[in-house]
Amino acid sequence: MSGSGGGTPGDRRRLTFGRLFNPIAVGRAVFTPSRPDRVHDPAVRRAQVLRTIVGLVAITWMLLSYGLASDADAVVDDRFGQIRTTLIVLAVTFPVAVAVFIAAARPPNRGLFLRRVGKPAGALLALFVTLAVPRLITGLGYVTEETDWTASAGRVVLLFSLGAFLLWLAPFALYGIAQSLVHVFRTADLHETVPPLLATLLVWEVALFDAFRGAYDGVPFGVWLAFVLGAPLSVTAVAMWELRRLRTRHGITLRSALLR
Repeated sequence: MSGSGGGTPGDRRRLTFGRLFNPIAVGRAVFTPSRPDRVHDPAVRRAQVLRTIVGLVAITWMLLSYGLASDADAVVDDRFGQIRTTLIVLAVTFPVAVAVFIAAARPPNRGLFLRRVGKPAGALLALFVTLAVPRLITGLGYVTEETDWTASAGRVVLLFSLGAFLLWLAPFALYGIAQSLVHVFRTADLHETVPPLLATLLVWEVALFDAFRGAYDGVPFGVWLAFVLGAPLSVTAVAMWELRRLRTRHGITLRSALLR
């Protein structure tokens, strides 16, 4: 995962009351970078999207080809399981990495970055809440397989309300996951160099976690090695290319961001 571009310069994606009913419009406002003075590089954006698509297709192919997933539903379950793992890793990595980045910066950039951290943190929190809501609804015990929806008018209203909300939530969650993979939880709003650096750190952490928990058991060792190392190596390559392009095309470096 790496990302800093996307959208059009000056696009603040303001939400009106009517657009709140559009889950994609809300997702765009929550999960995509909106800092107006950030760098917009179409080549970087295309590389980020292509890397994300290729990675997902490759992993899906491996799961089906080697019998690790019996059908498409199993593939989806596996991908969402890895997304949950990634979120847990990110929940620990994100505050630590951002705190180190901000602490390493010299004034006045330290205060500037501290003021900018709210939107990336909000995007991460929004995705956590979104993925937790369906489990929370059932976990509280108000809705079970034995729920009699016709017991009262209130139950009928609750049924339709929950149905409408979940219909809205599904595309919002899927869009949020996709945008979070591409934009690394809109950390370009903090600084352009943060998404590739954080993406590289995160993907190696997940790869190590997969290796220790025995992910992809049952595949030939060469294939296992390719898929465990393929993602971090490809993401690292894209991240290094992005950092180089930021330096050579736009004069943006980590050292200048930290005023070192």
